[in-house]
Amino acid sequence: MKRNVPLAITFIVGAVLIFSVFIPPMENWGEDFTLFFDIIAVFAFFLGGGNLLRVHLTKLSRRKQDWPYSIVTIMGFLLMLAAGLFRIGNPGDINASLTEQGSLFQTIYDSVFVPLGSTMYALLAFFVASASYRAFRAKNREATILLVAAFIILLGRTPLGTIVTGWVPESFSILQIPNLAIWIMNSPNLAGQRAIMIGIGLGVVSMSLRLILGIERTYLGGDDK
Repeated sequence: MKRNVPLAITFIVGAVLIFSVFIPPMENWGEDFTLFFDIIAVFAFFLGGGNLLRVHLTKLSRRKQDWPYSIVTIMGFLLMLAAGLFRIGNPGDINASLTEQGSLFQTIYDSVFVPLGSTMYALLAFFVASASYRAFRAKNREATILLVAAFIILLGRTPLGTIVTGWVPESFSILQIPNLAIWIMNSPNLAGQRAIMIGIGLGVVSMSLRLILGIERTYLGGDDK
């Protein structure tokens, strides 16, 4: 019984959302179910915050590896929560926006979160360079094509690409490295992106049908019996 009820709810909600797209009189039903989703998402935020505190407080009490980072996480979470709920330091009253300049919430965001994000992306550049070096080795024909295309695109984004092929006449402008880089991005690369998006769309449709029909039950937890 405790498994049949979630399966029935999933089937009804999924079927209504599908029908609301193709049957005009049911359009309002789809909007109502979307509103219910937003309400459930609010409760998910509370569960997520509670789970974060539970995990890190347990880690602190048991002195697990890297437990000092849990202190930073909990303090940051509680500080931002208090700054957001009570509008601490807001130029306006309690109804003022959180993003008002001078508010504690916006100050912490600009002074801590933004620099941390910039640092993460700066470090990510080194990992991308390392992965590119390993991926662009011309071990076979496909890797060689990838290496040549990447080299043309990188060169086409710099002034050097214009200088190197600036002598090519306009009648053969496609052979100029900047134009060739644009062609690679707009034709072969775009074709590959569309193929990937089509594959993702088919995967979403198939997984949705499996959920609606009750074939996929992993979200219920435990075994599938």
